[in-house]
Amino acid sequence: MILGFDPGRDKCGIALMSRDLQLYNHQVVESTQAIAAIASLQQQYAITQIVMGNQTTSKQWQKQLKTDLGDRIPITLVDERYSTLEARDRYWQMYPPRGLKRLIPQGMRLPPRPIDDIVAILLIERYFAQH
Repeated sequence: MILGFDPGRDKCGIALMSRDLQLYNHQVVESTQAIAAIASLQQQYAITQIVMGNQTTSKQWQKQLKTDLGDRIPITLVDERYSTLEARDRYWQMYPPRGLKRLIPQGMRLPPRPIDDIVAILLIERYFAQH
């Protein structure tokens, strides 16, 4: 199992995917709850790799993950440039608009919730594309 982690100052995206690209979990959590959420998933699933975005606060989060979770799970940094824009498009693929929202061009629609978890999914997919 690969854990995707989109770190942030206020909120973080977490996703859990198997090597055959089956998605098991995705959620947005407050930054203060991120380590606890990852630890909970670690108890439920055999996580073999953490894939994390390499931009905002990534170095701080990498240190904190190693401190709190130990060195048992390797952490790989993945380029997360343009991932938010890509995540917006993916959101509408996963959750197609209904009613009158369908008439609004996709480029003008904003997802009704944070999409950090979808960014975490994309980070895992980028990791697989590289390896």
